[in-house]
Amino acid sequence: MKILLISTNRNTLPMPVMPIGACIVAHAAERAGHTVFLLDLMFIKAPLARIDAALTRWKPDVVGLSVRNIDNNDMQGTVFFLDDLQDIVNTIRTRTSVPTILGGASLGVMPEQILRLVPTACAVVGDGELVFPQLLERISRHESFRDMPGTASIENGVFRRNSSAASEFSPTCPVPDYHRWLNIPAYLSQMATVPIQTKTGCQFQCVYCTYPKIEGSSCRLKEPGSIADAVVRLAAAGLRDIEFVDSVFNAPREHAMEVCTALARVRHDARLQCLELNPRDFDDGLVTAMERAGFVGMGITLESASDPVLQGLRKGFTSRDVHQAAEVVRRHRIPCAWIFMLGGPGETRETVRETLQFAGRHIRPRDVAFFNTGIRIYPGTELESIARTQGGLSLPPEEMLAPVFYVSPELDAEWLDQELKKAMNSRMNFINMASMGHSLLPTIHRISHKLGLRPPLWRHTGIIRRGLRMTGMDV
Repeated sequence: MKILLISTNRNTLPMPVMPIGACIVAHAAERAGHTVFLLDLMFIKAPLARIDAALTRWKPDVVGLSVRNIDNNDMQGTVFFLDDLQDIVNTIRTRTSVPTILGGASLGVMPEQILRLVPTACAVVGDGELVFPQLLERISRHESFRDMPGTASIENGVFRRNSSAASEFSPTCPVPDYHRWLNIPAYLSQMATVPIQTKTGCQFQCVYCTYPKIEGSSCRLKEPGSIADAVVRLAAAGLRDIEFVDSVFNAPREHAMEVCTALARVRHDARLQCLELNPRDFDDGLVTAMERAGFVGMGITLESASDPVLQGLRKGFTSRDVHQAAEVVRRHRIPCAWIFMLGGPGETRETVRETLQFAGRHIRPRDVAFFNTGIRIYPGTELESIARTQGGLSLPPEEMLAPVFYVSPELDAEWLDQELKKAMNSRMNFINMASMGHSLLPTIHRISHKLGLRPPLWRHTGIIRRGLRMTGMDV
């Protein structure tokens, strides 16, 4: 059959993200014998017109939509992306009645809510590269696919989700031909990195997290040698800036060490980074291995440096681990991004000050601290239960598709915003969500690319903020 896959994500802030899932699914469908065209909407100025033209020219037998984001997770500058999805599906329906299949990370988070926006579609909620080809096989034989394992749908107003069948997990790291499917020069001009995974699943129990719903609560590990081979192939194809996008790179630590060892053995000529390190299993041995492997940037996701909040978030580590991680970072040269999320369960004025004091005292001036305020509440998470128990959430789950945020009842959101702004005014390497969503970022990326700078661009946060302030911008 002829398959039209559409990657619907058009969010370029803080930088464009290459659609690894859509590319892997496109490759899997092609390998199953179908003819596939992938339409990436990231840099298209008139997406509906382009979709209309693709439908007219391609005349597909099936249309697949990869839906990555529901919103931008910004409490103060919220952008909701799924209105675009409704417009896309309506455009498709005016041209064709062929099956429309939804997939992507957002369907793993809220499949029922999204399908109620576009009830004529079916959704893949299992591993896309496995389920989608099986779904296409049924469609090609004109068989019903409503009971297909790993799918979900709305029938007569009733949501139905079919449990995923046990599938054989491939330990080989998948590396799609990004050059074939995507406009690579456009991504590179915006300082985008190439995403790969060393594992799927997450073993942690953070109260707000959706990773277990998307990938499962146990880790499935990719073979370290295949990861090193993937990096070699990407770098040889000119894609040298590679980012590991695991939920947590160093869990389990032994696997991360094996990956680093395998990378150190090969001549890959790549610049590696990962922004998802846990401070609990973070030590000199790991960072030394990362240095030898070719890492040029790393990020530690703390959320807080205060024990009451870490306990409230169920992070699985303590403030002692946080301080020890800072000492480890100080002994090494890899640039580090520190990621915080203020306002969680147990947060008070005292705990906010404790976190800001840690950041001010222990984060090196050449590193960056990123602060988000408020936590997006997703149905089915422990944070939803906490918010309802505390009286801060009354909406039913089916009405939570539009973003709903949690802020500790012990805090005033305005006070929190002012405290963060005071800290940012005194530290040029501190940034918030407004900074990450600034309209000048695409221009900054293009200029940086032309100047020969390479990711991670956040290494230059202090210089960029000072330069913008010199022009009169309060960034």
